[in-house]
Amino acid sequence: MTVKVCFIGGARYNQPLDTSNAKKFRALTSLGKIFVIGFSPKLSLRRFREHAYFYLLPQFPMAFVRYAEIFLLGLPLACWLISRQGVQVLVAQSPYEGLPAVLAKKITGWLGYRVAVVVESHGDFQESLFLYRRVPLQRLYRFLMRRIASFVLTHTDVLRAISKSSKEQFERLRPTTPIFQFPAWSDIEAFLKISVNDARPPCPNILYAGVLSPVKGVHHLINAFALVAKDFLRARLLIAGREQNRTYVAGLRKQVRGLRLNGRIRFSGAMPQAELALQMRNACVLVLPSASEGLGRVLLEAMATGIPVIGSGVGGIPELVEEGVNGFLVPPGDEKALAEKIRWMLENPEQAHAMGCHGRAFVEGFFSTEAYVKAYRQIFEVAELLVSGTEHAPLTL
Repeated sequence: MTVKVCFIGGARYNQPLDTSNAKKFRALTSLGKIFVIGFSPKLSLRRFREHAYFYLLPQFPMAFVRYAEIFLLGLPLACWLISRQGVQVLVAQSPYEGLPAVLAKKITGWLGYRVAVVVESHGDFQESLFLYRRVPLQRLYRFLMRRIASFVLTHTDVLRAISKSSKEQFERLRPTTPIFQFPAWSDIEAFLKISVNDARPPCPNILYAGVLSPVKGVHHLINAFALVAKDFLRARLLIAGREQNRTYVAGLRKQVRGLRLNGRIRFSGAMPQAELALQMRNACVLVLPSASEGLGRVLLEAMATGIPVIGSGVGGIPELVEEGVNGFLVPPGDEKALAEKIRWMLENPEQAHAMGCHGRAFVEGFFSTEAYVKAYRQIFEVAELLVSGTEHAPLTL
């Protein structure tokens, strides 16, 4: 199979690619020629080739500016890739990033080019924005988002969801469009390399890993840790992740100072996957207290290292966490319930270790690079049928 595909989205890419993205695009290029329209971490346009062909837009701090960029610059770039490079499939990472893809399909269609559009959902695209940050003129935002999503999904050829909850959201809006479901990319091998038999550190470490924004509920985790900290004087909380919302992070640091836990809660910033895997090995539990979550990939990564997890019972998290088997589920925002589960992990290290072993076994059967590539191959095959004009029945996988 040889196909030309362009991914369009808000993801950031460095040059050279980090290990995980290098492995991802190396795998995808086995399917065809891959182009990527994304963002550079710097305020400059970037173009380079590393497995795929990358066209990166400047990374401005304001979200609305980035959306404007991907529309004003991504649209003509997508049209150029279709007309000059022969791109046949456009893959958008959300319905909103699908707007330039759908418009590029229409514009080049008038010139005789046939293109299929794939729109993905990596979470609740209708509500998650308002959980990530405070949005001014919220009613206007919601109106515009509904109109854009409706327009894009009406003209989308194939949908891809990463969890049952995101699939159900698509089914409510576009029940007749082919839908594929498979998890987001993870370089899971880096985490599976960690031996479950490695000795755990004497200090019980609790770990959060992910972006730092209100939707992730880190403020609830800090309060929950404070409820158990006085009974477990050697326990520490490590908060690892990129500061997506600086105002929120400043509030978290102030919260820690107010609780007088400066020496026991540490912010490490973002880290490479290999380093994160080592931090997971040194933890007794990973906690993901999100208010909204597409799937919760970091839970898979933690389970792959052989540690148990605690997650909110939202989005795709219940698809990964089996209560009492590989971890625990708690209601989002329930700090008392979260504290109780953390306490259980600290009081029952042997049972927690057994949970971690169950989690590792689950991950080994849940995700693989081969399955990820196979799923995209199926999507691209359906897209090629659409481009060639071949009829097909509604499909859900």
